[in-house]
Amino acid sequence: MESWSVEQVCNWLKLRNLGELVPKFREEEVSGAALLALNDRMVQQLVKKIGHQAVLMDLIKKYQQQKSGLESLTYCCEAASQKFPEEVSGKNLKSFFARHKMLQWTSSYALPDFPYDVKCILAEKKCPDHSMRIRIIEFLQADMTKYLEGSLYPNSQQYNIVVNALLQAYPFLDEDGNGFLLWKRALKDRFKYVRRPIEDDEQVLRNKYKFGHRRGQSRKSSFAENKLDNVQGQVEEEPAHLKGSAMDLHIKWLNQEYLKSQRNWEEVDNRMNVTIEIRRKMISEKAPIKDILRVFPFLRCPYQLFREFQLLTHMDIYKKTVEILEMYSENILSLYVVRNNPINIMLQENLKQHTEEDVLKYMKMTAACLLLPEVFGDDSSLFAAVNEEVKAVTPVMEVKNPFNVNSCKFALYIEREELAQLDDCAMALAALVAAFHVFDIPCPKRIYRTLNFLESLIFEVRNPASLPTPGGHGGTQHPALLSGAFDIL
Repeated sequence: MESWSVEQVCNWLKLRNLGELVPKFREEEVSGAALLALNDRMVQQLVKKIGHQAVLMDLIKKYQQQKSGLESLTYCCEAASQKFPEEVSGKNLKSFFARHKMLQWTSSYALPDFPYDVKCILAEKKCPDHSMRIRIIEFLQADMTKYLEGSLYPNSQQYNIVVNALLQAYPFLDEDGNGFLLWKRALKDRFKYVRRPIEDDEQVLRNKYKFGHRRGQSRKSSFAENKLDNVQGQVEEEPAHLKGSAMDLHIKWLNQEYLKSQRNWEEVDNRMNVTIEIRRKMISEKAPIKDILRVFPFLRCPYQLFREFQLLTHMDIYKKTVEILEMYSENILSLYVVRNNPINIMLQENLKQHTEEDVLKYMKMTAACLLLPEVFGDDSSLFAAVNEEVKAVTPVMEVKNPFNVNSCKFALYIEREELAQLDDCAMALAALVAAFHVFDIPCPKRIYRTLNFLESLIFEVRNPASLPTPGGHGGTQHPALLSGAFDIL
């Protein structure tokens, strides 16, 4: 938290239902270090409402307790006792110990002692060559594994902490502002490379089984049972270079398999892997989308569309999109600019008819998704056609009866033709963003700010675009993310 920017502090406040404090924190430029240095008097001057003062001080106190080692462990155990008045079971206590260790790891991580040759390059502030970059990544991976007590599955937060520590210690490694994404991707690839040949580690085997690495079994067609994590560690870094006749056989097989009701998804994945080179060549040479889909019809399947996106970017776009909508839906719906919007009015009318928590959450996420262009002052017709005909030629969502859980329909259109049917608004939004990347389609200027906001969160840039303030439009611009045809590779 000490290294957080002002914007990161503001996002932290939003996550804890303290969004009202954001304008004042921005005005006073409260960074992570400043936040932890606040005393009672400063908080009283900064925050007007007593309730907000109490919540903020409590959150700061909890973080400081977690950071102080033994005091953090005592605090966690006391919290467990309050949450479970009965005797705390061994399982509950174990989970609190695990959380304590994770918090301790994230708040105290220090870079490893690099070998002498690496130190020399870093001391001279030279941009390392390919072999030296590999050496740095290898040591970071080994060091993280040590901190994780042998686990080969860091979470996203831990990757972020390690890469941030590297770039803070050696700012010259942040190449033109894109270093964070490149180093994080290289570190994740290193972990995948280490995991790939392992056959006897319990955790690796459990995750391989969980995410689809099952020998002798075909993958089920249901998207719900095909989480995109199974892509990681499954695809070789370089596509196979095949002769034309062999490539023709793969394409013919894919077209025949697409017509079947029961498909061999494992073989589909394999053949999509080996044909990716010719597919990307067709797209880069601006072949008509109809021709691309005729040759590779599986790109019409949401799972394969998301999988193609992950092969290109190493990002699970569906998972990230759900996280974004869950995180920002309440903030979006509270903005004045959308208060009288027909979609918001429709939402409020439908909320009165339901009490189930899951249904209410689903409706709010759907509304937040559809209202994004309004928030940023963009052209909503280039984003979603709600209960009307699709007119845009670029990727756009078609949405019918968005708040009727029994009759709602979501689809993705490209060039005014339906590409795929989707299960919900989060999946439709993920497909929309993925389509721009997969088919290399330039971003329309009239929807730029909305997609820029989503892109910056999906790719976890260090200074993500933010929701606009109540009185204006637009957030931080990131031209590199959405220039041309989203070229991030």
